[in-house]
Amino acid sequence: MDLFNKPNAKLPKIKKDAHVDAQIPDGLFLACPYCGEQLYSKQLGDHRVCPNCGYGFRLQAYERVRLMKTAFEEWDADLTLGETDFPGYAEKLSRAKSQTKLNESVLTGQAVIENETVALGIMDSYFMMGSLGTVTGEKITRLFEKATTQQLPVILFTASGGARMQEGINSLMQMAKVSAAVAAHQEAGLPYFVVLTDPTTGGVTASFAMQGDVTLAEPHALVGFAGKRVIEQTIHEKVPKDFQRAETVLENGFIDAVVQRKELPTVLAQLVKFHQPQGGR
Repeated sequence: MDLFNKPNAKLPKIKKDAHVDAQIPDGLFLACPYCGEQLYSKQLGDHRVCPNCGYGFRLQAYERVRLMKTAFEEWDADLTLGETDFPGYAEKLSRAKSQTKLNESVLTGQAVIENETVALGIMDSYFMMGSLGTVTGEKITRLFEKATTQQLPVILFTASGGARMQEGINSLMQMAKVSAAVAAHQEAGLPYFVVLTDPTTGGVTASFAMQGDVTLAEPHALVGFAGKRVIEQTIHEKVPKDFQRAETVLENGFIDAVVQRKELPTVLAQLVKFHQPQGGR
């Protein structure tokens, strides 16, 4: 204890270890966006689900394909936006493409899920927050058109922050264009299944995300049109914490079931099988 009693005592030198300066890798520890639980990344498992509350962390499109354990053939992979003069937009698109390995915010194609052949679309929130641009709308429209021609059911995983403001009115027009393709597909007697993932908001919710024959959602997914802050500023009242979460939307009749991520392949395959035209395809 003499060391602490001497005012000018020098602390012993600590030998420098190479590991002392090593930085902790990004993403090693994280907090669940829903329940706030502090987690070690490996606790999420392959499906990236919070072990405390069941919230499914956001996935990239190709991650979703892998977890669905599906044979997949991509459609319209080379469809891209032409020249744009909106300031900084080209650079944002370039970064999004590099991060997701996609040319747009949706991946589309033909898939086989537990022996059931479907047309599959997966929106990617890592591509400019899954925003609905003209190419996104065109790819989803073509998904439904090809599915109609080939007599296939459609499964669409939605994830979007809404319309892409950089494309103005052209972005908003995608809502009507996709909705027309959805209507033609349904008129042909073919089923359309939607899986709402976190977040599904804005123009996507206001159109094709709510037009499915069966609407599923992942636990605690944010589902709504306007954001919570905008709503509170408009009505000058606080809204309940979970009023835009999947479970609340389910209670109010807009969702048919909330399904755990690991169960989705089986549930979707069963839905496809149950909704086959009489005598099969």
